[in-house]
Amino acid sequence: MTPKIERFLEERRYPTPYLVVDLERVAAKYGDIRRMLPLAEIHYAVKANPAPQILKTLCDLGSCFDAASAAEVELCLAAGAVPERVSYGNVVKKEAEIARAFGQGVRRFAFDSAEELNKIARSAPGARVYCRILTSGEGADWPLSRKFGCELDMARDLMVRAQERGLEAYGLSFHVGSQQTDPGQWEIAIGRTAMVFSDLRERGIEIKTVNLGGGFPVRYRSNSGVAPVPGFATFADAIMNAMTRHFGNHLPAMTIEPGRCIAAEAGVIEAEVVLISRKAYDDDVRWVFLDIGTFGGLAETLDEAIKYPIRTPSDGGTEGPVVIAGPTCDGADILYERAGYTLPLELGIGDRVQLMNTGAYTTSYASVGFNGFDPLRSYYV
Repeated sequence: MTPKIERFLEERRYPTPYLVVDLERVAAKYGDIRRMLPLAEIHYAVKANPAPQILKTLCDLGSCFDAASAAEVELCLAAGAVPERVSYGNVVKKEAEIARAFGQGVRRFAFDSAEELNKIARSAPGARVYCRILTSGEGADWPLSRKFGCELDMARDLMVRAQERGLEAYGLSFHVGSQQTDPGQWEIAIGRTAMVFSDLRERGIEIKTVNLGGGFPVRYRSNSGVAPVPGFATFADAIMNAMTRHFGNHLPAMTIEPGRCIAAEAGVIEAEVVLISRKAYDDDVRWVFLDIGTFGGLAETLDEAIKYPIRTPSDGGTEGPVVIAGPTCDGADILYERAGYTLPLELGIGDRVQLMNTGAYTTSYASVGFNGFDPLRSYYV
């Protein structure tokens, strides 16, 4: 909770739920990353929070951008980014969207299959391409394994084919999973990537860059309180040590794609308690229903993966166990049942509560109007 957000919540009692983002905190997080990992080109992952205000703030600071769709490409360009600083990082794209982005000047495209490579060759001739390799996703609270990437031998062959199709075999990429708390996962992925670099060099193809992806974590809540997540400096050191170990004095260019760790801690969602009830007379567990849930922007609570810290007006008093749920009529709209949340016994219906570190993957996940609830409103200060 930054002082700017604190003042906003005190001075404006807007109808809940809504997100407030401190743009100065966004800028500060970007600056921290640039300072701690100065050799890497920063591509903000637009999907984390595509608000024009965030994109403009980062564009003014010199950030590049990782877009997952042609629409996100256009958001970046509208915010002032030049096409050369935008990469199209989704490995599943309609060919028409490849052509659309290429027509607007985008020249960097990701792929992980021969079929996707063929689409790029047809609709973005001469483009720079980077092949995504598989990772295990181990250690990540929100894994991305199996859906994206290919095995090393396939990546090697695809990069050879890219060169043959007239594309520039520009780089290799990976993603170790979102909210990745194990710095050693970058060591493993960098080592695997270096093997493909070496194989391709033997075939006369000199790869220019390694895209280290995103996944850098923020401090959410563990089952016993706020999780002890290492700071970004720990991950920066792990990356540079691994790059030096595996590439020696011939370091390729580096790209990173932070999203969560730039936007999450800059945002707070204010919500209202709609109902507090019990399921039996002798049940010690209260059900606390908020006016925001899984479909209102908290999709990352699925399987209780991301555990947001919650602040209430009764903090400091005696607490008891709770199940926390959203307001919709869908039975899946339960945020936390097994994670061991407790909330003050004095908490009442109508109280406003704050969900912390919610600046990323909230507004972009909110439904258009499930059950007639409005999409999550947002304010940028």
